[in-house]
Amino acid sequence: MIPASSRLGSPELRASLFQFTVYLPGAISSVFLGIWLSEHGLPADQIGIINAVPMLCLLVLNMIVGRLADRANDWRTVIVIISLIGAAIPIGLFFVNEFWGIMLIWALCTMSMGAVPPVIDAATMRMTRRNGTDFGAIRAWATVGYVVGTGVIGLLITVYGSAAFAPLFLAMCLLRGGLALLLPRFRAPGHKATLAAAGPPTKLRDSLKLWFVLPLVGFALVNSSHSLIGGFAALLWHQNGVPDYFIGPLLAIAAAAEAVMMFAWRRFGGRITARNMILAACVASLLRFTIMAFNPPVEVLFLIQMLHAISFGVGYFGIVHFIANWTDESNAAEAQGFANMLQQASSVLVLALFGWLVVHFGSYAFLASSVLAVLGIGCVLVSLRIRPPKDAI
Repeated sequence: MIPASSRLGSPELRASLFQFTVYLPGAISSVFLGIWLSEHGLPADQIGIINAVPMLCLLVLNMIVGRLADRANDWRTVIVIISLIGAAIPIGLFFVNEFWGIMLIWALCTMSMGAVPPVIDAATMRMTRRNGTDFGAIRAWATVGYVVGTGVIGLLITVYGSAAFAPLFLAMCLLRGGLALLLPRFRAPGHKATLAAAGPPTKLRDSLKLWFVLPLVGFALVNSSHSLIGGFAALLWHQNGVPDYFIGPLLAIAAAAEAVMMFAWRRFGGRITARNMILAACVASLLRFTIMAFNPPVEVLFLIQMLHAISFGVGYFGIVHFIANWTDESNAAEAQGFANMLQQASSVLVLALFGWLVVHFGSYAFLASSVLAVLGIGCVLVSLRIRPPKDAI
């Protein structure tokens, strides 16, 4: 009998299938979690803590997981193990009802969700560069999965309310764990490094020059605002009178715009340097969150949500390409984990503070994201001044 993995065809197809599930659990939590927590009697400041604490744990975990994945025979092994563990943990959501129990289980859920993307993205980037295939077309399926989770599955909130959160979240984690078993090998038997023309160092610590770290910090500041969308946007929109049937589509249209950008990226992306991509993300974030702070009408919310294609999608591609250009395959996952560590550190601080800001300022709290975007712009501009893009893209 032909094994299932053979019938599924190319490594790119199997990687795309798994990518489709990577953010499905997160999509469900974006729509339901804030309201689910609120209906369990938790105030906004405690919701901020529940969103922030798991990211604090991920600060160290991503570096450790990345290092283990790089040292393993193939990155696939670590991805499968984490996905299977992550499929079992959400069962605990059915048995907790108060702050400390919810925080413990949600921390474990978030850690299993957050440990997968850096490794799968680093592995997929190296595989596609070696095979001459399109990383963007594969990574886009993760965004498509998010669109399905928020825009289709998320609509169940209008039928069942937040009571559907735990079973839907568990189902998506089980699906991801099952498809992880079909992943291909990512590392070539005799893998070769993919380096920038100037020949970057082969150890991660040697790459951590100021010009290299600053763009990672700049995107981390901007990306922390995206974590606020998942943690608070649905709750704020709900409290500000946005009908529940619009919440899922509002989240979905952002991801849909991102997916369109990723599928089309190969046609025009090579013309833009990596740090300029990050700079564009910072500018788009400044515009997006400044408008969002003033609680605009639903029609305007739909328009500015589409800026997610730039504020996250283009910026994330900039980070992945920037890291791939200046690190060796032997520390690819660790380098991506370092970038994620910076992103999570920013998110921890912002999420913990944002709950307090929401209590006192409501939607005006998003002006804090505008300040972060300005700081991100500064980081990228300083990096470009230290080392112009002609030296490294």
